[in-house]
Amino acid sequence: MRLPAAETLALSVESDVLHLTLNRPGRKNAMNGQMLDELTDVLRAVDGKTRAVVLRGAGGTFCAGADIKDMASGSGANPAATPEQRHVATARGNRRFGTVSSLTDALSQPVVGVVEGAAMGGGFGLVCVTDIALCHRDAKFGLPETGLGIVPAQIAPFVVERIGLTQARRLALTGARFDGVEAQRLGIVHEVYDDTAALDAALSDVLKRIRRCAPAANLATKRLIKRVGARDLEPILDEAAEVFATASLGDEGREGMLAFVEKRLPGWATED
Repeated sequence: MRLPAAETLALSVESDVLHLTLNRPGRKNAMNGQMLDELTDVLRAVDGKTRAVVLRGAGGTFCAGADIKDMASGSGANPAATPEQRHVATARGNRRFGTVSSLTDALSQPVVGVVEGAAMGGGFGLVCVTDIALCHRDAKFGLPETGLGIVPAQIAPFVVERIGLTQARRLALTGARFDGVEAQRLGIVHEVYDDTAALDAALSDVLKRIRRCAPAANLATKRLIKRVGARDLEPILDEAAEVFATASLGDEGREGMLAFVEKRLPGWATED
């Protein structure tokens, strides 16, 4: 495949496998607008010669989710915009997370996630659209959005598909954080390892097994599996973007993101 130019991603093709690495280690690979655009371009460029896609993060961290500082500063927003215009811009920005998740979910090739460090919010959502997820036991997962006064809007449908409604409710409404062992118990990841060397060895073994499968048969199998209980997520994601915009531009969203930037508890939170 011809790799698009990317500054926030490290891309390489080894034999017939695309290694796609989120590469903003100084920000724990948090996703900003540029990364979302670059991910979209890369995912759309994956061609039939690619046997598998490996998704991981640089610097020992998978992905800390959305770049809250970028969101809080209103990156790309027009300060002279009306409230309605800000709502539209915020909804469109949020919808890009759903586009990346949908494109990853729809890839014909097996997608292998390798999770170390944080997999929070949008990072958690990315894990939920991988076909095979390998994890360090000390990785940290969670849906912290409601603690910031915002909504896990674009990832919620994919989390529900991965682990079911009951567990998704619990995690989303409490902001609970947990490690790789618990993530395996919940069905978010499939295999857990004690160190990076073991993770890399497991990845090599998974890719070897994928290469033993017929490419067309894998494509047809994945397509068939995805049809079971299939529903059109795009209208749900469109609605979710509107919900996100309302929440993030409201009092709770503004206070939550400001508190995050200022490293303090938001006004509604208590220690006990």
